[in-house]
Amino acid sequence: MEEPYKVNDKITAREVRLVGDNVEQGVYQTRDAQRIANEQNLDLVEISPTANPPVCRIIDYSKFKYEQKKKTREMKAKAQKVVVKEIRFGPNTDDHDFEFKLKHAKAFLESGFKIKSYVHFVGRTIVFKERGEILLLKFAQALEDVAKVEQLPKLEGKRMFLMLAPKVAAPVKK
Repeated sequence: MEEPYKVNDKITAREVRLVGDNVEQGVYQTRDAQRIANEQNLDLVEISPTANPPVCRIIDYSKFKYEQKKKTREMKAKAQKVVVKEIRFGPNTDDHDFEFKLKHAKAFLESGFKIKSYVHFVGRTIVFKERGEILLLKFAQALEDVAKVEQLPKLEGKRMFLMLAPKVAAPVKK
């Protein structure tokens, strides 16, 4: 795996701007900066190669790499994971079943989940495509106060999909 930073002898610039702890900041010849790093038993790491002259820091490179990995791991952990809940209908779904699934969908949306609702056409029921589309649009309309439509009903194979996402509550103004 290729290293993201140039370290010690890999630095090709003649002069570097040196920064770091226990170091007098300024522009040095690369070999002088390398000597200073060696005296402190640390590494000379090129942090910003595009600057003129390139910026180098005197640090323990293995510790620096560990800190970078730790930061990326924390960023991944803090990233919000999107959970998609599926709700299945048939083209002949009755009112009671519809209301039951609607109640579950509201609970999912209030919990912050996305919803992928679909009508599954089995056998000859594919003839009733418009019935499935009307059902999904009715579902979206019933949830319009708590959800926004991400994707309108779309037929893919034997299923007609509708994607819904929770509406973000507007911040309260004082």
